[in-house]
Amino acid sequence: MQHKHIYDAEGKQLCCTQEEKINSIANKQLKKEHKEVGCCATDEPNKSEHSDEDGHDHSKGNDSVVKMFLPAMISLCLLLIAIAFDNYFPQSWFTGWVRIIWYVVAYIPVGFPVVKEAFTSIGKGEIFSEFLLMSIATIGAFAIGEYPEGVAVMLFYAVGEVFQTLAVKRAKANIKTLLDQRPDEVTIFENNQAITVRAENVQIGNIIQLKPGEKLGLDGELISETASFNTATLTGESKPDTKAKGETVLAGMINLNSVAQIKVTTAYTDSKLSKILELVQNATAQKAPTELFIRKFAKIYTPIVVALAILITVLPYFFVDNYVFSQWLYRALVFLVISCPCALVISIPLGYFGGIGSASRNGILFKGSNFLDIIANIQNVVMDKTGTMTEGVFKVQEVILKPEFNKDEILQMVNALESQSTHPVATAIHNYVGKIDSNVKLDNVEEISGHGLKAIVDDKELLVGNFKLMDKFNIAYDIDPASIVYTLIAIAYDKIFIGYLTIADSIKEDAQITIDKLKALGVKTTMLSGDKSTVVKFVADKLGITNAYGDLLPEDKVNKVKELIAKNETVCFVGDGVNDAPVVALSNVGIAMGGLGSDATIETADVVIQDDMPSKIPMAINIGKQTKKIVWQNIILAFVVKAIVLILGAGGLATMWEAVFADVGVALIAILNAVRIQRMKF
Repeated sequence: MQHKHIYDAEGKQLCCTQEEKINSIANKQLKKEHKEVGCCATDEPNKSEHSDEDGHDHSKGNDSVVKMFLPAMISLCLLLIAIAFDNYFPQSWFTGWVRIIWYVVAYIPVGFPVVKEAFTSIGKGEIFSEFLLMSIATIGAFAIGEYPEGVAVMLFYAVGEVFQTLAVKRAKANIKTLLDQRPDEVTIFENNQAITVRAENVQIGNIIQLKPGEKLGLDGELISETASFNTATLTGESKPDTKAKGETVLAGMINLNSVAQIKVTTAYTDSKLSKILELVQNATAQKAPTELFIRKFAKIYTPIVVALAILITVLPYFFVDNYVFSQWLYRALVFLVISCPCALVISIPLGYFGGIGSASRNGILFKGSNFLDIIANIQNVVMDKTGTMTEGVFKVQEVILKPEFNKDEILQMVNALESQSTHPVATAIHNYVGKIDSNVKLDNVEEISGHGLKAIVDDKELLVGNFKLMDKFNIAYDIDPASIVYTLIAIAYDKIFIGYLTIADSIKEDAQITIDKLKALGVKTTMLSGDKSTVVKFVADKLGITNAYGDLLPEDKVNKVKELIAKNETVCFVGDGVNDAPVVALSNVGIAMGGLGSDATIETADVVIQDDMPSKIPMAINIGKQTKKIVWQNIILAFVVKAIVLILGAGGLATMWEAVFADVGVALIAILNAVRIQRMKF
């Protein structure tokens, strides 16, 4: 991919690609996060002439990896030569100052950056950092003549940093693939000419020309008669989606066949894809409780370790016979190397970052690592019906009207009124009736939440909605709504009930799999819907959901979830409509169906499922469980190994080589464990 930049007259870069943006955000977040606990965290060891101001490497990937390993490779070669001379040619020229200088030269490529960072941190008031621990330990090793150990500590530390960098880059790669989905430039018609412009400069109302194979840069309305799109960017599914004239098409969709024309309806920064990208970009900012604890722990832990190292060196003088300063200083240095908290402060954020990346690859967007922790402990998944477990695509099945009323006239009035609503039911009625009759004049149109619509037509009141709407306006009806399974749309005109429409919705293909997997995870399921109780019960029974409630207003859903939370249940609510936003916000974890879901619900939710597939719900829970499992494996591993070697080191039973394993070795194992989640299939 080419990296495109825009510069002003002075040559200052004004903007960058979405990929560079997330790279910058991720790098800065990780650097800030690790430096707060005094741990090295660089995405690239050094900026080159190929890097921009944020340190992005624009050279080839293989060259970049070689450059990262180069200092360690130089030090390793010099160290191996020195050890060979020490052990096999002790009487050679490799003695005295020559030997010392050789080891110093071997130390500089890997040690100097750390020592420099230690002084920089001290200058900023961050005295007790990992850089200081490593510097004291290695310089102290040189001071007592343990040159190979001093170089080895920094060498393995540098190797650990490179592996950390590679692991972080791999974790970011899953997220950055999302950010490659929207083109930086689009072709628009202006003065009957096709011109290429920056996507962010396109205005609402502009006409985009989209050639086969091109990605759409902004949301819009298709003005061509028909067009087929690959929607994998937004849904994760590469099945062709054919759109007709007037339908909405979203940024990131790829045109498959003929040239299409799209009228822009949403600003560049307000498109659905932009909001998805923003969610991903901000995801690392929200920390899980485990991360926050480790950060606080490390800030207290590090100065305590330094104090203990001083005591290990000094106290034995007063209590031990034949006290030898160099021996106890060596033990203290070993203690310092072992005690570095690198394994924890690297692997834990990396584990969560990997979890977010793995979820993103599967079309599940977590707004923060804290929600990975919470969703792992979900006890009850509460879900809406329409658009969540069902397709949300209604079809009119039957029209039942009293014979004294003209069916065509009534349907034209109902169609005109329902055109004021965005509810799927309104779409079903419009598809059934057809073109709206312009002769129908509506006055005082009012949408009554959870009930339906009301308007004045020819000076008479028209009501279209559920039977709660009839009850609200004291309209008498002569049928039992509970006896009919399908969704009912009641119609009253001039205070008289004149009939109803039956509307059916189909269950999603993966709805049954979803419920089965949730049960396998030991998670309860509950369905809450504003649809009539008979329909809700029919769908719930078919799927095996034991708790189902229908005829609910938005506030009723909120109260039901409050009841569950009052029972100390950890609740996840899944919804897609505007009326679901309050209950999504109330639940412990709110999940929004991001494909068809409303913007309000997506913004309120903690997790967004891009493709509207309910089977992603148990997948999200499983990713949360696996992430949490890996994080705690790393915590236990680091603490157990370090505790054992710390005790051995303080007792003089562990050398600097064991210390290197306890620090860098454990860190590498923890990093490799953390990146496992990126290879898992869910």
